[in-house]
Amino acid sequence: MSFDGQVAVVTGGAQGIGRAVAEVLAGGGARLALWDLDGDLAAATAEEIGGGTLALQVDVADWSSVSDARDATLDMVDRIDIVVNSAGIAGSNAPVEDYSVEEFARIVTINLMGTFHVNKAVVPTMRRHGYGRIVNIASVAGKDGNPNASAYSASKAGVIGFTKSLGKELAGEDIAVNCVTPAAARTRIFDQMSQEHIDFMLSKIPRGRFLELNEAASMIAWLCSRENSFTTAGVFDLSGGRATY
Repeated sequence: MSFDGQVAVVTGGAQGIGRAVAEVLAGGGARLALWDLDGDLAAATAEEIGGGTLALQVDVADWSSVSDARDATLDMVDRIDIVVNSAGIAGSNAPVEDYSVEEFARIVTINLMGTFHVNKAVVPTMRRHGYGRIVNIASVAGKDGNPNASAYSASKAGVIGFTKSLGKELAGEDIAVNCVTPAAARTRIFDQMSQEHIDFMLSKIPRGRFLELNEAASMIAWLCSRENSFTTAGVFDLSGGRATY
């Protein structure tokens, strides 16, 4: 797929699925801007990707941080054609009755409010240029729910609903807004989970293995492409057969 002449923002692009997608988009000719809370890691990743990749330290949970990053990106590259919103956290595992109120709010703020902030920030510039592709990273947990992960499951269900809403708002324009619902991939997000929870997630995947990063990147890259000219407000499964709908 060709992304020549396009500018792509990838949040959480310093590592994991975000980095894998960034590498595919850059390989197709896109100019990349990595927005990540870990500014040093983002800078190192940008240097490794090359091609003039930009790195900005951004806290997606903070609207001012996101809007400042958008303005800084536009100052350097003038437009934003593609956004892959991959920044997020798993948070801790506990039954609802024992779940920390503060931890629940933190996870929802990063995963759901962060998605809102990033999408809100980039839609106006996409509308000005009459083109855009947005892919939000949800989770199969947002469809099925994972026990002892109520905050994560609820936040990702919110990302699905938000994506459907925004996709319908922009359906009359050449701006596609979709999300993917991955099963677990073995990234640093596993560091936030108990081994018991990791084993549970694996047991629910009919393919009997975790998602590979290149598999996620391939689907997401297509959703970012001009070839995806019809589908919007869609939810694309990456669960290895786990999802029931």
